[in-house]
Amino acid sequence: MGLSRVRAVFFDLDNTLIDTAGASRRGMLEVIKLLQSKYHYKEEAEIICDKVQVKLSKECFHPYSACITDVRTSHWEEAIQETRGGADNRKLAEECYFLWKSTRLQHMTLAEDVKAMLTELRKEVRLLLLTNGDRQTQREKIEACACQSYFDAIVVGGEQKEEKPAPSIFYHCCDLLGVQPGDCVMVGDTLETDIQGGLNAGLKATVWINKSGRVPLTSSPMPHYMVSSVLELPALLQSIDCKVSMSV
Repeated sequence: MGLSRVRAVFFDLDNTLIDTAGASRRGMLEVIKLLQSKYHYKEEAEIICDKVQVKLSKECFHPYSACITDVRTSHWEEAIQETRGGADNRKLAEECYFLWKSTRLQHMTLAEDVKAMLTELRKEVRLLLLTNGDRQTQREKIEACACQSYFDAIVVGGEQKEEKPAPSIFYHCCDLLGVQPGDCVMVGDTLETDIQGGLNAGLKATVWINKSGRVPLTSSPMPHYMVSSVLELPALLQSIDCKVSMSV
């Protein structure tokens, strides 16, 4: 690892810097309202949205293999078909998908305190946004939350040969910033991608954002540090640097 100070921080996007899960829930609520008021689906509206949520969670998206709009419209079409039966309803599926998506994007915002933290941190270290996912989807989120100006570089997994937790994407990030893995800290909410990836690439430290306070399984990747909010990061980075200067 070496005894260098932290020179760069890599941030995950979804549920680390923005509340993607909360924004998605708001989108689902709007679709439920639409299905109940316009189409008179009663309890079926919630069942359809629950089914779509399951399909989204199982999504295994390969870059360039299909259009994300088609894939996700099909989730809605299948969920409606499974719940209601009858003929396929592509038009209604499209209406549901675009309402969910537009509502979700409206609620993807960087909180003021997060903006302030990033602005202050960037005076001391280089910042990079490293997010997995389909290119179109992630770029739309980045645009919606207007976070580009807070980072020295942005890397989207769907635009690379490999995503987190592959070491290659972390090395690419290091190259972009002109730093070594041992100079960098990865911050994210997902043990299997953010933390495992940081460990695989030999970064100086990994920081797990654990909002729910859940205890990781013994089989899970073990982060170097755990915090309940990304806002705890500046103090943590100071303590990491402090350890380095004491060692020196």
